[in-house]
Amino acid sequence: MRLLGRYLRLGSPRLCSGVWPTVPPSCSPHSTAAAAQAQGALSFSDGGVFKLKSSWEVARGLLIFRMCSFPSLVKHSEKMLSVSRRLLGRRLFEWGMKGSVYGQFVAGETLPEIRVCVDRLRQLGIHPMLAVPIEEDLGQAKSGERWYEQNKSIMLDCVDLSAAGGDRPMMQLKITALMSAELCKLLSVHLSHPSNGPQLCPRSIVSIMEGKESAFSFLSEGENSHLRNSVRRLSRIAKHATANRVRVLVDAEYTYMNPALSLVTMAMMSQCNQSEPWIWNTYQCYLKDSFSLLSLDLDTARSLGLCFGVKLVRGAYMDKERKLSKQKGYADPIQHDWEATNRSYQRSLDKMLDLIGQNGQRHNLIVASHNEESVLHAVTRPGRLPRL
Repeated sequence: MRLLGRYLRLGSPRLCSGVWPTVPPSCSPHSTAAAAQAQGALSFSDGGVFKLKSSWEVARGLLIFRMCSFPSLVKHSEKMLSVSRRLLGRRLFEWGMKGSVYGQFVAGETLPEIRVCVDRLRQLGIHPMLAVPIEEDLGQAKSGERWYEQNKSIMLDCVDLSAAGGDRPMMQLKITALMSAELCKLLSVHLSHPSNGPQLCPRSIVSIMEGKESAFSFLSEGENSHLRNSVRRLSRIAKHATANRVRVLVDAEYTYMNPALSLVTMAMMSQCNQSEPWIWNTYQCYLKDSFSLLSLDLDTARSLGLCFGVKLVRGAYMDKERKLSKQKGYADPIQHDWEATNRSYQRSLDKMLDLIGQNGQRHNLIVASHNEESVLHAVTRPGRLPRL
């Protein structure tokens, strides 16, 4: 269990409509929050949310938040950690990390530690969402299947731990922990060619998941073998999660691999989402084409008769995406400014809220945002959402 704990991160969904009950309302001096409270929504100004934290934990959280606001510190953080490890030695370094950054963001190293953290959150009406934050980028490919198989075992343990955590459990999953980033990029490139449409479709991936020994002509023998192993790993996790009634939220990553991630996610949906949305996809609203991608996937899911779950985020890879677009000479995929990202987010949010209003059993949503306006818009919008 130590290995799982070492890689386990704990998050909490801000709002899950059609899936998650809301936290009981509390008083707020702000007019918008007061309006929200009047409709049974959330308050953002009640200090009671910190009542189970010690003064040290509150101070630590504030300090780390302030540290993260300095770009130069964030930019050189990995180098600083590496130097600290060499100077302090492993034991002293780990002790310091557990009391600071690691302790702030990680639920625990052992199952008992994780359960203590989960129980504390539940006392505040917060449902935990477990994540195994392992991912791979270009140039980090592993030799053979061992690393990916190890990650599969960790993911399966995460499913079991999530299932034991209470009602309506959820977990996050990164596909590049189970399939190489290089293969994801290669598949994404071929997905951009219309001639590959009949080959690269959810149905063909599902057939591989279910044991068919098919091979794509544009992949080498080794790449086809890795693809078969990868999608079967993902299918194993998806089916295990569905059997244990755990919703799996598949993370989006970089634009140069996202088409492949969406393809594989849709294949997982095809296996598991006939009656309920157990497998969800993530949409990054800081991308200019996020709304069109969401609309396209909704159409695909509808044509396949699938339920559809969405994790709606703004995005986390802006600096690298812009840097790559300059280096490679293609158009910047990121929205022009913060306001444009907000408009993009609300447009996708409204589309999903409309669908949930029509059929909340087949369409689910998490408003994965720290933005108060986005959350308040979701919970105060005319036409209240169905609650399960």
